[in-house]
Amino acid sequence: MSVAPAALAAASRAGAAKVDITPENPVWMSGYASRTEPSEGVEQRIWAKALAIEDGSGGRVVIVTTDLIGLPQSLSDRVSASAADKYRLSRAQLLLNSSHTHTGPMVEGNLSPMAPKDPAELARIREYTLKLHDKMLEVIGAAIGNLQPARLSFEFGEAKFASNRRVKTAKGWANQQNPDGPVDHRVPVLRVTSRDGQILALLFGYACHNTTATGEHYKISGDYAGYAQADLERRFPGATALFVTLCAGDQNPYPRGKYELAEQHGHSLGAEVARVAATQMKPVSGKVKSAFKMTRLALENMQQVDYPVQAVRFQRGFTLIALGGEVVIDYVKILGGMFPKEPLVVAGYSNAVMAYIPSKRILDEGGYEGADSMKWYGLPTKWAADVEERVKDAAAEVMRRVK
Repeated sequence: MSVAPAALAAASRAGAAKVDITPENPVWMSGYASRTEPSEGVEQRIWAKALAIEDGSGGRVVIVTTDLIGLPQSLSDRVSASAADKYRLSRAQLLLNSSHTHTGPMVEGNLSPMAPKDPAELARIREYTLKLHDKMLEVIGAAIGNLQPARLSFEFGEAKFASNRRVKTAKGWANQQNPDGPVDHRVPVLRVTSRDGQILALLFGYACHNTTATGEHYKISGDYAGYAQADLERRFPGATALFVTLCAGDQNPYPRGKYELAEQHGHSLGAEVARVAATQMKPVSGKVKSAFKMTRLALENMQQVDYPVQAVRFQRGFTLIALGGEVVIDYVKILGGMFPKEPLVVAGYSNAVMAYIPSKRILDEGGYEGADSMKWYGLPTKWAADVEERVKDAAAEVMRRVK
């Protein structure tokens, strides 16, 4: 498919690339503590992808997406340091996001209490994680190497399969579908085209856990996000489709429980992105500015945890705020209220995934996202009462830097 060049405003240059990160051998999977064996084959190959954008006046950003449960701070630090050394990317110019698929390989340092005890299995996880560094660096370099004159456009679509998963019961907050709970069904779409109108890349997001395939599944898969990306790359030959996980902390896909349902959700999401991509989208142009802050969040016991917050602002287009951790849906409304004049996209699972990030409301309510999940990240207690304020303060600071 091509898009009429006259309908697009000029950006400077963009380039995309992808690299296969499917484990070569059986490896321990992550996301469900109930698993007792390593993976048993591949349902769908998984990828690391990168989109590099330059504005022609010194502004530059590279967005890397991965079909993984999450990146630990240690791996993100190594990748960003290598990218700075090899490609002269500042930390603010590199954004790393994970799809949070629960049918992907374990990454060393993330959800460590779910790791096996067997030394041989641990060695395989370590080997896979070391290779991830090299492959992520490779795909960053390939995207930069593919830079060419390009045009950007942006618009929102909508998908309906995500639902809130927090329900109040007599015994507390249960993890089950809550059709009346808060959601964000918007699907932000960034279309990147060549000067002759050919689609080079589609960057899109959704606020929903990649948990259609449940704990009894042992084949590697990108879940619905993987199927959506594959669907788009079939629809647009030569294009790279990249998925960014938004504020999905308390959102699940429904129905769920089978790979077939993951494929169903992926096809519906891919079809919506394709529909949006065929419309008269809003041109994106001007300077690209980015800012990064490593702030600290406090636990109840006064322990401090590093927390990355990033903003990427397209001067005439939209702004992406990227938060670390498993961010709950409330932050879409919270940050949207702070910056009401910005066409805003809020992503979680960015740069490092160290725990769930509850709002003040969910922290007070408790339940899995508010307290019970902390043990799976190796943290001894829940966040202090000011967690929401600290996130808001850091977001305000990075937004000031990109104005």
